[in-house]
Parts: sequence; structure tokens; C-alpha cells
Amino acid sequence: MWHERGAGSRRAIGARALRRRRYDEDDVRVRPGKGSRPRTRIRPAHSEAVEGFVVAVDRGRYTCLVGEGVPRSTTPKKRRGERTLVVAMKARELGRKGIVVGDRVALVGDVTGQPDTLARIVRVEERTSMLRRSADDVDDIERPIVANADQLVIVTALADPPPRPRMIDRMLVAAYDADIEPLLCLTKADLAPADDLVALYEPLGVPYVVVRKGGPLDDLGEALADRVSVLVGHSGVGKSTMVNALVPHARRAVSHVNAVTGRGRHTSTSAVALELPEGGWIIDTPGVRSFGLAHISVETVLAAFPDLVDATADCPKGCTHLGDDCALDRYVAEGHADPARLESLRRLLASREGAADDD
Repeated sequence: MWHERGAGSRRAIGARALRRRRYDEDDVRVRPGKGSRPRTRIRPAHSEAVEGFVVAVDRGRYTCLVGEGVPRSTTPKKRRGERTLVVAMKARELGRKGIVVGDRVALVGDVTGQPDTLARIVRVEERTSMLRRSADDVDDIERPIVANADQLVIVTALADPPPRPRMIDRMLVAAYDADIEPLLCLTKADLAPADDLVALYEPLGVPYVVVRKGGPLDDLGEALADRVSVLVGHSGVGKSTMVNALVPHARRAVSHVNAVTGRGRHTSTSAVALELPEGGWIIDTPGVRSFGLAHISVETVLAAFPDLVDATADCPKGCTHLGDDCALDRYVAEGHADPARLESLRRLLASREGAADDD
């Protein structure tokens, strides 16, 4: 009897407790499912972002010049004022979009340039040009080198190491593909004459300057003034020495040519943009030992040889310009073009098919 009375008493107390506590919707927490989360493709406008010019790239960190006088489309190139070097990272919203030296970008965050500060690149402005190459002629992956350059300076030595015309041809093809004006810079004229090499490229109408060790750089400086020029050449041609003469504070490392291999050693390890004292910018790039063209079409390669391209109209359908029945052979035999140019063209086309190219 006592046990039954006790159980009933406990049930009565529990019922009164439930009547005193009233639950509402705030007592129940419902976690929303993935499908109910609002999503949008609208990104922040970043209207407060400041414009910068990428002068160096190092392991995911981008050194940008911010302020007056940086290359941009809205202000004169010669205008100078307060400028700051800012280290930035790429914003996550840019995804896999690459950023290279020469890019004009928009930055947010801490753009004071103080030590241990880091800004964010939130936008890459539209590029006017992009110089690319592939690792070799069977690798069709494009490797961007420099953005927004308007002149490609092909630096080659006349001796020590000897000139490599087929490497020059490759760089010319890359320049035409990127719609960048080429300039041939022939160094070490104190060791060998430039006449033969100049004559070889005369049909192409490529402008050139000749420099010698310890000589004046007036002609080169005039060609570089008020332009964004990228310097490209294989190791040991004197590119870094020339850069140090043009920009005294550059302090680019220099190397010597190996007496056995006839090749230079890589001393510049990354591209860097340097401002010229008289106005304009040069972008010094590491020395290259190959310049792959796998990412460039055959038509683009042909367009780099204007002294030959017209003759291809008489070629049979599907002509590879490598074998028999090619109209280019007759065109050259009649004296309309230099046989060395046809040889160079065919070596480039053959190398795109995977043939060896012993520049």
C-alpha cells in the first residue's frame, strides 16, 4: 500500500513540473541542411582597392609598387610621386588564376608597406600582352613569363658564347604570338663583328642595337625609354651586366661562361621589374637554355617568317612545309628568300613534332 502511494506521488510531482515549464520554438535548435544555405556568385566590388604593379614574385608572395608613377593605363608613365613597395598574397576568390611580374592588380588590406604586413590581391586587371613559353616542344602547357610588356629585347652575344640564331628565331615567334615588338640586342661586339647576324635578320625588319663591353648604352637606353621591356636571353650573354649598367642600384648577379661547354650559369633566379632613371621599365628574366613553342600554332610560327609566309599559298593542301613538293623550296631556289631562313623555319616546325633541336 505504501509503495503504491509513493509511486503515485512521484507521478503527480512530475506532472506538475511539466505544467509549470512550457516549451516554445526557441527551445529547439534545428541545424539547416546544405541545400538551404543561401549562395551567390556576386563577389565584393572592392571599390576601395588601390592599384599596384607587380615587380617581383617569390613563393606565393607578390611585391607590388603602389602609388604615382607605376605603369598603368590612366596616368602618364613619367609621372612620379609617393610610392610604396607592398608585399601581398593572392586572394582566395581569384582561384587558380596566375599572377606574374608586370601584372596590374588591385589590392586591399594593409598597403602601408610596413614590415610584417600583408595585403591581398583581389583583382588582376586586363592584360595588354602575355609572353609565354613551354618547357620544351612536346609540352603544350603554357608557362607565363611576363605580362603587359610592349617590347621584347632578345639579348644575344656575338661571341663567348657564340650566337644561337635558332634560339633567336624561337624568341621572335614568341614575340609575334604575344603581339610584342621585338628588339635584337647584340652584346660583346668587342669580341666579334655583328655584320653577319644583322644581315641574317634584315629581311624580317627586326630593329637592333649593338653594345660592347665598357661602351656607351645610349642607343639601347633610347630604345627602352618610356616603355615596358622584357629582357630575354640564354645564360652568359651579359644580360645582368647590362642591367646593372642601366639601373645602378639593381645589383643583379653576374656569371662567367664555362670554357668547356660554352654556356653560362644561371645567376638571375626570378623575374624582376626595374625602373629606368630616365623613364620606362625593364623586366629582367632568368637566363633560358630552351624556349619551347608547343603552345603556339603552326600558323603563328609561319607568321614569324614574313619573308616566307606568302610562298605557302602555293603549297599543296595539307603541306607540312617539311617534306617534298613544298612550294618554299622553289621560292628559295628562285632567290626570293635566304636559305638559312627556310632552314630555321623547318627546324622549328620539326621540333614541334618532337624532333631534336640542337640549338
